[in-house]
Amino acid sequence: MDQILYEAQNGIATITLNRPEAANAQTMALLDDLDAAYTRAARDAHVRVVVLRANGRHFSAGHDLKDRWPGPGEITLEWIYDTETRHYLEYSLKWRNIPKPTIAAVQGKCIAAGLMLCWPCDLIVAAENAEFSDPVVHMGIGGVEYHGHTWELGPRKAKEILFTGRPLTAREAEQVGMVNKVVPLDELDSGTYELADRIAAMPPFGLRQAKRAVNQTLDVQGFHTALQAVFDIHQTGHGNALSVDGFPILTRLDEMKQHLKQG
Repeated sequence: MDQILYEAQNGIATITLNRPEAANAQTMALLDDLDAAYTRAARDAHVRVVVLRANGRHFSAGHDLKDRWPGPGEITLEWIYDTETRHYLEYSLKWRNIPKPTIAAVQGKCIAAGLMLCWPCDLIVAAENAEFSDPVVHMGIGGVEYHGHTWELGPRKAKEILFTGRPLTAREAEQVGMVNKVVPLDELDSGTYELADRIAAMPPFGLRQAKRAVNQTLDVQGFHTALQAVFDIHQTGHGNALSVDGFPILTRLDEMKQHLKQG
C-alpha cells in the first residue's frame, strides 16, 4: 500500500498520508514520498493550492520509531544528527517555502512529529476532535526537531504544552492563532476544500508573493535561525540519552502508544 497518495484536479493538489493502520506514523520512506509529492505539486503549473490530509482516525502519531533505527548500542549521535537534519528539519523548512499556498486538514491526534507536517503549511483546518501535542519532554528531549512552538503558540503557551505534555485542543489552537478554522469532523474535507477553492481563484503570482512576504518577515525576525539553533539543542537531548543508557527512546514506545490511546 502506498504511504502517500497524490491527486490533482481543479487547481488543487491533494496529498494524503496513507498509513491509517499505524495512525499515520512517519517512516523515512513516507517522508521521502511526501517530499516527492510536494515537489510534484510545486512544479505543476496547473496546481495553485496544495492540501495535506490524512486517512484514518488520526492525522499523525509522529515518528515511527521502529523504522530504520539502529538498536541500542549501535546508534551514534552523528547518525541521529545527519538523519534528522535531512528528514526532519530540512524537509519541513523546504515544505514551508514551496511557492504555493498549502493547507493542512487535521483530525484526531497530531503528536510530536505530526506537528512537523502541519506547521509548515500556511493554513490549518482542524476537526473538532483534533488534538496537538509534543510529549517528548517525557523522554528527556526539549521538543520535536522542527521547533516552531514559540512562533505557533507564543512563549507561555509553548512552555505550558512542553512542560506538561498535555494536548492542545482544536479550539485552544484556534484561540492562539495556530489553527485558522475548526469544523465538525464530518465537515473537515468540505471545509478544507471550500477554503482551497477560494484561494485557487486568486492570481497565482499574487499568492506566491504574499506567501513569500509573510515568510520572509518571520525569517527577518529570526525564525529560520532560531529553528536551526534549537535543532542543535535538540541533539544534546539525544547525546544525553546515549551517554546515560544507550538511547532509551527506543524502549519507550509503549508509553507513546498509551499517550495515543488517551483522551
